[in-house]
Amino acid sequence: MIALKRAEQLLGRETLMLKVKRHRGVFNPNNSSPYELSRTRVENFVRCPACFYLQQVKKVNFPSIPGFNINEATDVLLKRDFDECRAKGSSHPFLKAQGYGHLIPFDHEDFEFWTQSLHFGAKGRFHTIHEETNLKIGGGIDDVWLNTNTGKLHIVDYKSTSLKTAGKNITLDDPWKISYKRQMDLYVWVMKRKGFDVSDIGYFLYCDGDRFTSNSFLGSESATMQFKMSILPYSARLEWIEPTLFAIQETLYSKTMPRHNEYCEYGKFLADVHNTGGVL
Repeated sequence: MIALKRAEQLLGRETLMLKVKRHRGVFNPNNSSPYELSRTRVENFVRCPACFYLQQVKKVNFPSIPGFNINEATDVLLKRDFDECRAKGSSHPFLKAQGYGHLIPFDHEDFEFWTQSLHFGAKGRFHTIHEETNLKIGGGIDDVWLNTNTGKLHIVDYKSTSLKTAGKNITLDDPWKISYKRQMDLYVWVMKRKGFDVSDIGYFLYCDGDRFTSNSFLGSESATMQFKMSILPYSARLEWIEPTLFAIQETLYSKTMPRHNEYCEYGKFLADVHNTGGVL
């Protein structure tokens, strides 16, 4: 009888959880479900709390730009190649040639779910709930490699570019790449909170479309672009994440909009409109 009653309680709780509406999109202070924020929205807050507030609290839609299909294509092709190695439990010839033969694509039953950035908040996807702020933080990862020497996992992010200077090497030194680093930071943090033994070292796998190659581009029926490949290790910094989440929580519940970051282009635009007598 006790067991039956306990089962009924559990079923009732599961039914209740199914009925609770997921908390995403515009913030609703009356919704007690964890509020879902992708790593992109967290980055938006870091860049400008005012723009974040306008979008998440006031439902202001900012201008959007089309996605970069070439970048998406390189991601798809890289994943296809690494998935073949994942199925075999072996390293990729490229990794071996670069001295990383001890790294193999990590195989997990939820891996495909982890790559689905648009559904990061759904069950089994790549997210974690920060109970102290009731925020569900996540995104879509590109890859995870298993270090066969240490047993630790490494988060991997694919990047595509085409350098405009001959002989220049890809680095992470450009100031605007700080957003890439924060993305890696968050994904390492999420993976650790999911209970995995994750290294602080992540890897950026860069595809650099070589515009300086002497090889022919256009053939009789198709064109082939050559890519120079680079693996860039990066040591994740996690200390900024939790303070940022608490700041986000405070901003979401605030009755007033914070100031625009001094470097925010939208803030400068709105200020210029205001100064010319325009209507905001």
